[in-house]
Amino acid sequence: MPLDLSIIILSYKSKEHLKVLLPSIFSSTKKYSYEIIVVDNDSKDGTAEAVESLLSSAPNLKLIRNKNTGYAAGNNLAIKKTQGRYILLLNPDTKLNPDTLEKMLDLMEARLDVGIGGCKLLKADGSLDLACRRRFPNPWNSFKRLFLRNNIDYNYLNVLVDHEMEVDSVVGAFMLMRKSLLDKIGLLDEAFFMYGEDLDICWRCKQAGFKVWYFPKSAAMHYKGESSKKVSFRALLWFHNSMWVFYKKHYWQKYPLVLHVIVWLGIKLRFFAMVVLNVFRSKKYVSR
Repeated sequence: MPLDLSIIILSYKSKEHLKVLLPSIFSSTKKYSYEIIVVDNDSKDGTAEAVESLLSSAPNLKLIRNKNTGYAAGNNLAIKKTQGRYILLLNPDTKLNPDTLEKMLDLMEARLDVGIGGCKLLKADGSLDLACRRRFPNPWNSFKRLFLRNNIDYNYLNVLVDHEMEVDSVVGAFMLMRKSLLDKIGLLDEAFFMYGEDLDICWRCKQAGFKVWYFPKSAAMHYKGESSKKVSFRALLWFHNSMWVFYKKHYWQKYPLVLHVIVWLGIKLRFFAMVVLNVFRSKKYVSR
């Protein structure tokens, strides 16, 4: 029999976070059947072994040992092996509330027009992880966000946090998708090594006629940036490369050559500025 939900956790040096996340999943829903697939991207810190030690006591838990092929490729590897009607991409540095999964799946069952759903994500300090509801980046709102530190347009900052609504994109840290949607539009685009693939698949979801939905009645914790801190320079490189991949894929035909050059230079300028700034920061980050 097919399962209701396949939860995919792409792990990189996340042993301690999985000790928090996995119990929160086990206690999050009794109403829906599910499986958990942990894809370990060659952590070399005992993460895979820690998950392996749980397999005998948790029959719905599975482990895939993988080379570090990136976020999109690692998730795609697991998606091809899923049995669920719904697929949840879930970061290892998250923690679910007891009713998180049930509320999200109830929403998807009731709203057949929603192809991708995301819950309210809160950071460790209790503030909203702004990425959990976003507009698609374009040259203007990206310039304001990256250089003027103005996120009003990009992150719907003029809308109340608890307002349920259709959005352009939710974040890959918690992204619930219909398997039937992926059968129609395809898997994550592996041209994005890390970052940007969530925006891209939400774009394709909307092009296919489905909605992307922000559902704040369901919530989870996101200890943001824990994996990227371990590879901060490479994470910065991947983050900025993904901007260019997204721009070329979705905007190249819409804008003139002169804007292509300006966008490319802007991305490179921010990358080098962030590299320098992170040298002097005690707490390095890729994006807030």
